[in-house]
Amino acid sequence: MSDNFDGPVPEREDEDDHDLLTYGEVRVRIHEEVVAQRAVVADLEAAGRDSALARRRLDALVDAANRNSRSRINDDNFEKFFGYRGTPRRNT
Repeated sequence: MSDNFDGPVPEREDEDDHDLLTYGEVRVRIHEEVVAQRAVVADLEAAGRDSALARRRLDALVDAANRNSRSRINDDNFEKFFGYRGTPRRNT
């Protein structure tokens, strides 16, 4: 299981556009799901039940969290990503 997920708990930003699923909101939601899925895995293992499926879901969630945490948009690929010229906002 990939365990690069541990770190500070992300917080929702008050300034996020609540009509959009922003990277910040995704970060918070995935974190919540990872915490919940870790509990499911622990409960299954404590009960002596098969946790393989739950572990695969946990691995997928951790991978998604790691992908979301990367800063992929930069000045070089902004136009290709959004389809117009501009300067991306950092740390949003």
